[in-house]
Amino acid sequence: MSKVLGVLVIARNGDREEFYQDPKTYEPSPTRSTPLGAAESHLLGSYLRSLYLSPSSSSQISGIKHNVVDTRQVHFYAKAGGEGAAIFDSTMALLQGLYPPNPNNKITLANETTIVAPLGGYQYIPIETVEPANDRSLEPWTDCLAFQRHVADVYASPEFKAVAKSAQSFFRSIRDFVFGRPTTLENVIYDYINTQLVHNQTYAYRLPPTLIEQARNFANYHESVVFSASELGGIGNLAGRTILHSILDSLDRIAFNGDPVKFLLIETSYQPFISLFHMLGLTKEYPELIAIPNFASALAFEIRRGPGPEIRDFLRIKFKNGSDEGFQTYHAFGHKADIPVTEFVYKLENYAITSQKQWNAACNLPYDAYATRDAASVSVTVQAALVAVFFLGVLALMKRVWRKRGAASRGRISSHVQSVRTDMKSDAAL
Repeated sequence: MSKVLGVLVIARNGDREEFYQDPKTYEPSPTRSTPLGAAESHLLGSYLRSLYLSPSSSSQISGIKHNVVDTRQVHFYAKAGGEGAAIFDSTMALLQGLYPPNPNNKITLANETTIVAPLGGYQYIPIETVEPANDRSLEPWTDCLAFQRHVADVYASPEFKAVAKSAQSFFRSIRDFVFGRPTTLENVIYDYINTQLVHNQTYAYRLPPTLIEQARNFANYHESVVFSASELGGIGNLAGRTILHSILDSLDRIAFNGDPVKFLLIETSYQPFISLFHMLGLTKEYPELIAIPNFASALAFEIRRGPGPEIRDFLRIKFKNGSDEGFQTYHAFGHKADIPVTEFVYKLENYAITSQKQWNAACNLPYDAYATRDAASVSVTVQAALVAVFFLGVLALMKRVWRKRGAASRGRISSHVQSVRTDMKSDAAL
């Protein structure tokens, strides 16, 4: 049995409320996590603990502390854009399952008093949020002109139009269950239907059972053609190409440079899964992966020590589709076994987007989109300030004019009064 040196897990958030994305730009709407989503993510964390931290597991990570977390050995990222609030909550719930409260999480003070952390030794583990304004690795598709053109090209393609035509009868039958929402293939309505089916009992009683599966199948097709490309470096693979930098960096930290980190987690949304499955060639061998992963799904990259006399480390790729299933092993790039880490890196490193500058180039943006956005915000602020200054100037000018007019008016009244007084004196003299 090969030894596990370290693991990177990419996890999808748990259940959340309805989440709408603009079908042309994929601009997200707000959403919130649910107790069901927290439970799903907590269950995933417990599963990962039993697999990678438990001393009784054959896949325990070598040398990792399993009771009280050593924060030097772990690193956790959570996407902050799009479904960010739900994703962060899912990360918190997952960590509670991965490192549950432990009474050994305590400290002895100078006066020999022992203090156990609240809630029976709750473990407070740092989470690094990935903000799109600073890091495009987990949400590269918004504000990307090239990706928007890609989406438009997908909708205009003969294949998409043919699927849309075949779906017309379904969309006619679903109109009474979406309450005025657009019923076209471009506007994915599966999320709304699925959310209502899970959380609205009245809706669940009314919805014909065949419609949810049809909605999911069309959503799977829609998202798969949008978030994939025939070429590794294609714009459709943007979600995979940006997270790829984090994957390669994590593998490097575990395998090559003596970094103490052994377990890394990236909590994100579904889009990178779709792109990565295509980029790794998994969809050719495993067509069931041409789909939106379920809530609380997980994709694991295990670095394993090669069997002697092999001196290379190997990568084993596993996927768990939702909280109800265990990990299944998948082989990338047509391999029939684990792939050498060096080969995996060699095949993909030239397609990773590693910087804001490279993202700009991929999106056909001639300048820094975020600098432009910030500049626009500053410009609006400056314009508002200038308008305020202008109005203050106008008010000051009007006040000055009023003063002058008042002074002139008072002068005319004073002259008139003086003239009347003079006339009255003349009359008195007469």
